[in-house]
Amino acid sequence: MTDDTQQTLPLQQASPAATSQLFLYSTTVSDVGTVRANNQDSSFAGEHLVAICDGMGGHAGGDTASTIAIRSLAHIEREDREQDVAAIASMMETSVMAAHDAIVGKARHERKLSGMGTTVTAVALVDDYWVLSHIGDSRAYLLRDGALCQVSQDHSYVQHLINTGRITEQEAKNHPQRNVVMRVLGDFDIDPHPDIAVLKAHPADRWLLCSDGLCGVLENSTIADALLSMSNLTECAQHLVSMALRAGSTDNVTAVIADATLALDVHAFDLPHQTPLVGGAASSSLEPIADIVNEPVAAAPALRDEGSPAQRAAALMQSSEARKAHHDDDDKPKLAHPSAAREEESTLSTPDTGEIPIVQKADGALSSDPNDPQVAKAIEVQQEKQRKTAHKHKRNKRITVIIAILVLLLAGAGAGYATYRWSQTRYYVGESNGKVAIFQGVPTNIFGFSLSHEVERTSISTSDLPQTWRDELTEGITRDNLDEARAHVKYLRSENDKLNSTKDAGNSGDSKDSGDASKGGAKDSSQRSDSSGTTGNSGSTNSKQSEDKQ
Repeated sequence: MTDDTQQTLPLQQASPAATSQLFLYSTTVSDVGTVRANNQDSSFAGEHLVAICDGMGGHAGGDTASTIAIRSLAHIEREDREQDVAAIASMMETSVMAAHDAIVGKARHERKLSGMGTTVTAVALVDDYWVLSHIGDSRAYLLRDGALCQVSQDHSYVQHLINTGRITEQEAKNHPQRNVVMRVLGDFDIDPHPDIAVLKAHPADRWLLCSDGLCGVLENSTIADALLSMSNLTECAQHLVSMALRAGSTDNVTAVIADATLALDVHAFDLPHQTPLVGGAASSSLEPIADIVNEPVAAAPALRDEGSPAQRAAALMQSSEARKAHHDDDDKPKLAHPSAAREEESTLSTPDTGEIPIVQKADGALSSDPNDPQVAKAIEVQQEKQRKTAHKHKRNKRITVIIAILVLLLAGAGAGYATYRWSQTRYYVGESNGKVAIFQGVPTNIFGFSLSHEVERTSISTSDLPQTWRDELTEGITRDNLDEARAHVKYLRSENDKLNSTKDAGNSGDSKDSGDASKGGAKDSSQRSDSSGTTGNSGSTNSKQSEDKQ
């Protein structure tokens, strides 16, 4: 294998167990970095399993997604796991898919977590074989025989461009879309199935699992130098994370380092053993992971970068007692014991993971292993309950909408009825088929429904009335009651009669004037002027006098 190369090894069948056995030593360091407000990475370092998960989706979403993935994978660390390559490979794929379902379910249940997701890169040692599960752009490097190989392949947009020959690896380092991930676990419409690879384990193999906060800023050659030159796992992990931060990483930085160790006598009493370490966001909830692993787990040590000027200055300002107390606290890892131990200590409480159900076994132990039939059944029950809850929520929403519509309709109907009842207390005088009539109601309509009806029709023809009166009747002359309406009709009749009488008198005067026209034109002219009711008498007289003079 050569530096800066990528391999994805196909699934291989395990060979018969070797006479010697390989054991795993591992450690992890995770740091929030210099820019981010919180750490969305989660990591796990055990004797059988190492994993890195880089969460995304905001302040709470990334934390939650990466923690769910670690919890889903942690059961592979259990000592009672079947040491079969094919079985472990299936378990890892099942666990990743269970994490995906849990992330999606939690995101739909809590809308503030919508859009959260995480990468997963995990390696398990089983029967002297490495089993790799990978999805996303976190990376798995294998150092073997002095050569570094990138075993995982990034599920990123720039990697797609590289694979299709559109850009080079050098161009990809500065590509503006280098952080775009094409496959990831979470609340996205993409393929969540991980890549699974199996390869034979060799003594002295060294793995590095890291988030893109590390491999995105450090060259593969720099990573290889650190892995080769530093034999101590913790020092090497601390050094790599520190170098990434000094190189200007703006992301969370997490490293998991694991070494394969050969034990010649598998029956010896001094076999390698370590307490599993949990780093990053997942370290805030150790007890659920301790229950899953069924053994104590510890929080990963914090980054110690005493070489920075700021930290040296802070250390000088502290008293010797304070510095000693600070180092003593750092040297004391935060431990969490499984439920059986907490029960003996009377501190047992069933943790609520909020994602994968925890089942209490017959022996009292708690399990959230998705491969456990009881847990799988509990997951089915939980999913069915969630479906029923979602269906009930939709049904209640529909019922609420229907009730709201009915209330609005009833309110509208009530308002309409009240309006109609009030309108029937009113009257107005209007026109009906060319006659003056009295109506009960108001001269308007609502949605085509008239709010009035005719109650009395008179013999008064609207055609005999002046135009202004006809216009008023067309609009409706409103009155408070029937008596007032009748009184107004009486008034209209009286005024109309007076008007007609005036017209008749005028017509009679016109007839008399026309009979006397033969007696004299001047007189006739004067009489017609008088009969018309004009006020220009003086002018007419003057005109007559002028004619007589002539």
